Amino acid sequence: MKALLLFVGWCILFALSWPIALAALLLLPLVWLLSLPFRLLGLSLEAAFALLRAILFLPARLPGQRS
Repeated sequence: MKALLLFVGWCILFALSWPIALAALLLLPLVWLLSLPFRLLGLSLEAAFALLRAILFLPARLPGQRS
């Protein structure tokens, strides 16, 4: 559904201003490549914070492990 909305939006932009639509079509892969390092950084920071949260909450979870 998201791809369909993107395509319809691009078609409307193409009808209104075809040079801008073609420039957007050509620049999209470049923008995607430039955003990859930031996505990887966000993923690694999210993993680091999840590990830190697990380490900090471990003492509170240990008493519940008794049989």
